Amino acid sequence: MNENTNRGIKTKIGSFFIQCKRVWHILKKPTGEEFKSIAKVSLIGILILGALGFIISDVIAFIGKVFG
Repeated sequence: MNENTNRGIKTKIGSFFIQCKRVWHILKKPTGEEFKSIAKVSLIGILILGALGFIISDVIAFIGKVFG
């Protein structure tokens, strides 16, 4: 790598860390109510994805039995 490429990578990494620092200063601890809401939504999403995966695996197994 030449010096310009090296300098470009260092600039991008430095910019990334500056942005991370800015976000870190804005962060706040969620309240109990916010945490409960996030937990509920996450649980619902996990359940939906699990059910969808189960349904897809059953459909694939059924197709395998019918055509296999």
